[in-house]
Amino acid sequence: MAYTLANLQDDIRSYTEVDDGVLTTGILNTMIKNSENKIYRESDSDDNRFYATSNLAAGSRYVTIPSDLRFIRYVQLTDASGNQTFLEKKDTSYMATFYDTPGAASGIPKYYANWDANYWVVAPTPNATNLITLAYTKQPDSITASPGSTQGTYTSNKYQDLLLYACLVEAYGYLKGPADMLQYYMQAYQKALQSYSIEQQGRRRRDEYQDGVIRTPLKSPSP
Repeated sequence: MAYTLANLQDDIRSYTEVDDGVLTTGILNTMIKNSENKIYRESDSDDNRFYATSNLAAGSRYVTIPSDLRFIRYVQLTDASGNQTFLEKKDTSYMATFYDTPGAASGIPKYYANWDANYWVVAPTPNATNLITLAYTKQPDSITASPGSTQGTYTSNKYQDLLLYACLVEAYGYLKGPADMLQYYMQAYQKALQSYSIEQQGRRRRDEYQDGVIRTPLKSPSP
């Protein structure tokens, strides 16, 4: 069953045998968001991959970070002739050494770096409005907010066990529940996370034609 917010809240209360007088909606929503963030930090997901395009401004090496960005995966630049190149990621100290007069346009950028929480930077300072494609991992939608609360999210619709176990770990920790139950759900969460990671970072990124069918080695006795 795919989870909506109401279904998930009901199951958390049912599993912990606690009513909404103790696990209020506000408390549960905080637990759920904490659980979602924990999952997103611990395993990469194709659902969180996103792409944005924009044009560099001639004479300005700073680019605004998208509001939902968690981290940049790569940056691709398309010049006026349509040639596409990937920018190399460097530290900001390298950028300053490479090009120490950022106020003037210089050429086609070759490097990029994280600058601060609001901007990333390219070098050399662009001399044209080149098109850039930013591939990044975005802040995923939460089931606690619309439309996820009624329609569900990628995680709640496809990996219900993972989300539920993560929430139960939070819930039993909050309730100071029996240590054996907390340990049980921690182990259940880790097993669900492992299978989730294998699918997201393994099977979904394989190609049967190029990589071959996954085979499990079988031990067989010698004849």
